[in-house]
Amino acid sequence: CRPGFYKAFAGNTKCSKCPPHSLTYMEATSVCQCEKGYFRAEKDPPSMACTRPPSAPRNVVFNINETALILEWSPPSDTGGRKDLTYSVICKKCGLDTSQCEDCGGGLRFIPRHTGLINNSVIVLDFVSHVNYTFEIEAMNGVSELSFSPKPFTAITVTTDQDAPSLIGMVRKDWASQNSIALSWQAPAFPNGAILDYEIKYYEKVYPRIAPAFWHYLRVEEHEQLTYSSTRSKAPSVIITGLKPATKYIFHIRVRTTTGYSGYSQKFEFETGDETSDMAAEQGQILVIATAAVGGFTLLVILTLFFLITGRCQWYIKAKMKSEEKRRNHLQNGHLRFPGIKTYIDPDTYEDPSLAVHEFAKEIDPSRIRIERVIGAGEFGEVCSGRLKTPGKREIPVAIKTLKGGHVDRQRRDFLREASIMGQFDHPNIIRLEGVVTKSRPVMIVVEYMENGSLDSFLRKHDGHFTVIQLVGMLRGIASGMKYLSDMGYVHRDLAARNILVNSNLVCKVSDFGLSRVLEDDPEAAYTTTVSVHVLF
Repeated sequence: CRPGFYKAFAGNTKCSKCPPHSLTYMEATSVCQCEKGYFRAEKDPPSMACTRPPSAPRNVVFNINETALILEWSPPSDTGGRKDLTYSVICKKCGLDTSQCEDCGGGLRFIPRHTGLINNSVIVLDFVSHVNYTFEIEAMNGVSELSFSPKPFTAITVTTDQDAPSLIGMVRKDWASQNSIALSWQAPAFPNGAILDYEIKYYEKVYPRIAPAFWHYLRVEEHEQLTYSSTRSKAPSVIITGLKPATKYIFHIRVRTTTGYSGYSQKFEFETGDETSDMAAEQGQILVIATAAVGGFTLLVILTLFFLITGRCQWYIKAKMKSEEKRRNHLQNGHLRFPGIKTYIDPDTYEDPSLAVHEFAKEIDPSRIRIERVIGAGEFGEVCSGRLKTPGKREIPVAIKTLKGGHVDRQRRDFLREASIMGQFDHPNIIRLEGVVTKSRPVMIVVEYMENGSLDSFLRKHDGHFTVIQLVGMLRGIASGMKYLSDMGYVHRDLAARNILVNSNLVCKVSDFGLSRVLEDDPEAAYTTTVSVHVLF
């Protein structure tokens, strides 16, 4: 075959003229070479004309509502001579300066997908408000990957609704078990419409299998977000189940209102509990297995026992008060101890109340206390959360009750009386006293920090979220603490849900040993001391 002609196979056949956009410069050629800018795909036969990548799509338009963005475009004016045309959509988030953009990441969803599109449209979901999105639409065919030239595209910028809701702020862990975590948060400050629900996205925190010194070279979150799960909640709280024990998870939350979605919150990292964290909830498991089948009957029995015990306690309290009064008259400033039995000693039997404080409470160096924030305030003092450095250099979370300056001696005496009482108790279901500060100002009482606050508000907040096993475990904890106080010879006088505190593992502890009699009728007296301090959680 002379130049300009070819024969694909040897044989007694005529030479064929080179197909369009191809040529030969030599004789006896079996295939024609494509012209510059034209290509032949791997599966194209030698008889097929050489083709080129398509031009950019045309006439891109968008239509947006509260939850969806629809992009549509026209086919390119030049298809490159091929019919295997597909489209890809590349998303970028841009600020006011469109020259500074970043990839949208995995936050958006494209229906049906964002690459390999056959139709001239795509639906974009899960976009956020107050953002400039730039979408680049590329057209491709079977030879686009063979070209080294940049792929032509058409771009369009979409500014999402400025009236969409604001972001979710702080997210807190209410409690955690081996396989579940309870979270809660505040509704957005500016929802700009009725709140429909919340979307919670979560995934396991991944640690690369290399030395920690090299972790910062890797983008770990890219792998994490490829395997995320999500759920929805109508209320600003949720219980995530099906998690791994003793594992850290990353959480992002956003709100959906009638005006659309907000952006995702910043990431929050929380860890599930291990086997020991479920001990309080499992204390009553054997008992509940036998009674759970008759759940309604079980609740009826518990209520009946509660009322019976309440009536008996009223009688017992009166008798105990009379006995206590007689004991005071006999002891005056002394106290009676029985061999081998630890009993409660009333601080009022001391002539100098400060002696009782120093006998039962440990004096803490104020330099070991770090106050972080105020969580409650009252007429005579404040309650703060903070950290206490232990002798082993480990810091533990604590609640710090302070007495303001300008107090009178009676207020100081009443303030420290509660520490003198708590310092005598050592039980897992009684609030633990860490120590006191009396040799400097301000005077402080330091107790363990209970993350979930008072039992009454905690149960109202999570109404219907707990199993019978968990509830009975909490009841058993309270009963255990009260039995301990009874064995010590101490009468609480004001046992109520508002005076029971709950930690992150759902362990309930009896508190408020200050002025029970004064606060009996105050329904808002949760975690209250003699100095009228109300702790807010």
